[in-house]
Amino acid sequence: MPTILGQNQYGKAENRVVKITRDGATHHIKDLNVSVSLSGDMDEVHYSGSNANVLPTDTTKNTVYAFAKEHGIESAEQFGIHLARHFVTSQEPIRTARIRIEEYAWERIETPGEDAHSFVRQGQETRLTQITYDGSAWEVVSGLKDLTVMNSTNSEFWGYVKDEYTTLPEAYDRILATQVAARWRFNWSDDAQEMPNWEESYEQVKKHMLQAFAGTYSLSLQQTLYQMGSRIIENRGEIDEVRFSLPNKHHFLVDLEPFGLKNDNEVYFAADRPYGLIEATVLRDGVEPRIPVDLTNL
Repeated sequence: MPTILGQNQYGKAENRVVKITRDGATHHIKDLNVSVSLSGDMDEVHYSGSNANVLPTDTTKNTVYAFAKEHGIESAEQFGIHLARHFVTSQEPIRTARIRIEEYAWERIETPGEDAHSFVRQGQETRLTQITYDGSAWEVVSGLKDLTVMNSTNSEFWGYVKDEYTTLPEAYDRILATQVAARWRFNWSDDAQEMPNWEESYEQVKKHMLQAFAGTYSLSLQQTLYQMGSRIIENRGEIDEVRFSLPNKHHFLVDLEPFGLKNDNEVYFAADRPYGLIEATVLRDGVEPRIPVDLTNL
C-alpha cells in the first residue's frame, strides 16, 4: 500500500447546551459550547469504511445533553472531565477523548421581589477549557479570549532599534491596550491527586492577570505580559504554565494643530489593524512547556 493513515480523530463540534438550575425562585445558568473529539482504534473505518468501532457523532451530541441533566454543570472543567471519562471508559476502541468548551457568562438582573430569573449576557470575555484523557492521565488547559483591557497612562515605548524604515516616534506617555487571549495548564493530571476548585481558580487567575496588567508601569507590552504570567504562577500553585497572545491595540494621537488646537494626550485614533502581536509562555521553573505555540490550534 503506497499510503498509510496518520493521526485521526472525529466527534461532534459546537454542541450548544444551556442548563438552568432552579433553586426555588432563584435560577442559575450555565451556557456552554461543547466540542467532542475522539481517537483510538479507528483505522478500519478509513481503510474499508467499516463502522464497527465508530460511536456515531450524533450519540456524542446526545451524551452532552444527557450529562447536563444527569451530572449538572458545576464548572466547564468538571463537565468536560465527566464526558471524557465516559467516552474512554465506555467504548473499548476509544483511547483518547478531547473535550473543548467555551463558556458564556450571564449576569443576574436585580429585580424587586423574590424572583431571580432574569439575566443579561456578560460581554467581557469568553471562558475556555480543554480536557484531554487517555484512560490514565488527564490534561486540563483552561483560559479565556476577547478580554479587552486598557491603561490610559503609565506606558512608554522608546529606545528601540531604528533603521532607514523606522518612522515611529518614541513615546513616553501612551495608551496601552490589548485583547487578551490566554491559556493556562493545570498540574492536576491524576485521579489520585486532589482536584482543583475550578470556579475559584478561574476567578483568581483572572484577578491576578488584571491586577498585574493594571499595576505594571510598562516599558513594553512584552514586559507587561511577563508580569501577568508571573503573577499567576506565583499565586496559583495549581498552574504550571501560562501562554498569552496579546495584540497591541494601537492608539495614535490625532494631529490637531491644523485646527489651532493642542492635543495634550487627550484625543486618539484607535486603529484596528495592522497591529503588533506579542506572544509568549511563562512557566514554573523546571516545568516543560506543553501548551501549543499557536493558540488557534487549542
